[in-house]
Amino acid sequence: MTLLATPLPSVDAYVRHFSGQELPVLRRTARELDALRASADSVSGKRVAAVVLGDPLMTMRLLTHLEKHRGRSQNHDITTIDRAIMMMGVEPFFATFDKLTTVEDTLHAHPKALIGVIRVIANARRAADFARDWAVVRHDLDPNEITVAALLREATEIVCWVFAPELTQRVYNMQSADPGLRSAFAQKAVFGTTANAIQLGLIRAWCLPELLVQLLDETQHENARVRTVRLAADFARHLARGWDDAALPDDIAAIGKLLHLPREALLQRLGVPEEFRSRFGDADAR
Repeated sequence: MTLLATPLPSVDAYVRHFSGQELPVLRRTARELDALRASADSVSGKRVAAVVLGDPLMTMRLLTHLEKHRGRSQNHDITTIDRAIMMMGVEPFFATFDKLTTVEDTLHAHPKALIGVIRVIANARRAADFARDWAVVRHDLDPNEITVAALLREATEIVCWVFAPELTQRVYNMQSADPGLRSAFAQKAVFGTTANAIQLGLIRAWCLPELLVQLLDETQHENARVRTVRLAADFARHLARGWDDAALPDDIAAIGKLLHLPREALLQRLGVPEEFRSRFGDADAR
């Protein structure tokens, strides 16, 4: 496994480098799967799927593996983790994903990067929970697909923390020094390109299912499913800074328009503490 310390010359070079690496998983994920492996002949696929969905890196590994090894008889994409485990089988899953490399071991010499990637993964998990809940409110055709897409929306930032920790730390240092600095500008200054540009290439290189590619396509502004994924990611990221974050009023207004919920019902569903509710005004009217 090679960690980048200097920028690469192009988006294609980043895509080749990142997609050529074996993705590590969280140490907790590896331990939980090891514990389940002992009873692989009786453990349910749903129990295994729950562990996978707790880790966006493990989720990427599973979906990528299935797409790269899909049989000729498979005429549809696998877009949820439950279906992926069912398609693969529990025992073959454990045989395939054995002795997993961990994020903690990969970044043992970069403790700040480890903290950074853990924070991004925590936001991704929170975004997935929000997206699933909102998909249920919207009576989405398959909330599980929305959950997976939201979990993977920050995949490139996670990969950059893991495989380019020094460069990614420089991006964060720039933004810490200038809180108004846009992420894309800082990324371009350090990497020579943006995370979004890299992600467009990576999702193709990883052979993610076409539906998930569409759900991660920010150009489809009118698609309610795409908006659900984007708003969940934005809301989770801003909420991580606290309920007084300046971006939250606009986030909540947009979520209200998406879900068509009255203000009080919306704020309650989002878990807004009573002492902060007045700052969001009339979310229905924004």
